[in-house]
Amino acid sequence: MSQKPKNPYKRPDAFTKAAKAQGYPARSVFKLEEIDRRVRLLRPGQRVLDLGAAPGSWSMYAAQRIGAGGKLLAVDLSPITAAFGPQATVVQGDALSLTNEALAQFAPYDVVLSDMAPATSGSKIADQARSYELFMRAVAVAEALLAPGGAFVGKIFMSEDFVKARDALRNLCEEVRSIRPEGTRANSVEIFLVGLKRKAAGKTG
Repeated sequence: MSQKPKNPYKRPDAFTKAAKAQGYPARSVFKLEEIDRRVRLLRPGQRVLDLGAAPGSWSMYAAQRIGAGGKLLAVDLSPITAAFGPQATVVQGDALSLTNEALAQFAPYDVVLSDMAPATSGSKIADQARSYELFMRAVAVAEALLAPGGAFVGKIFMSEDFVKARDALRNLCEEVRSIRPEGTRANSVEIFLVGLKRKAAGKTG
């Protein structure tokens, strides 16, 4: 009798178990933790915008790193039930349709994070296109709300649009890195583009 192929995402791996043990909703926290460690992203007192925040692991980690003196705005289409502390505010809404004004509650931001990803459709090309759209929206938000010298982290699915996405971030930031964290699943096509030292207004390009 033939068996259905197993879904690799169903079985909790070591990262999932470790995240739960540490009180985080999802294993994605280790991706941000590694990026933070490698580029010294988050510090006490910063203002942080987290796009695509549900279920809340990135926001929970960022809230701990910025401390009581920082400010965090967490945004997602889905409800977020995780507790982040008094320095955090949660907004339920679509980052593609929310105005920059709605996202500007604590602007200018020192860090803009985007772990946004499309609900996968089964079409690789469609999913890649949607991922690119979400990434470019996050870059546009950063262009409007990120402070000079600030940093950006955005997830994107690898595709032929990757170079365009990287170039758009290079227009905004002095330094751009591509990071595939250790916690990324082996069969995942995601990668993170990190922009450091946002250029002063008028210095893009």
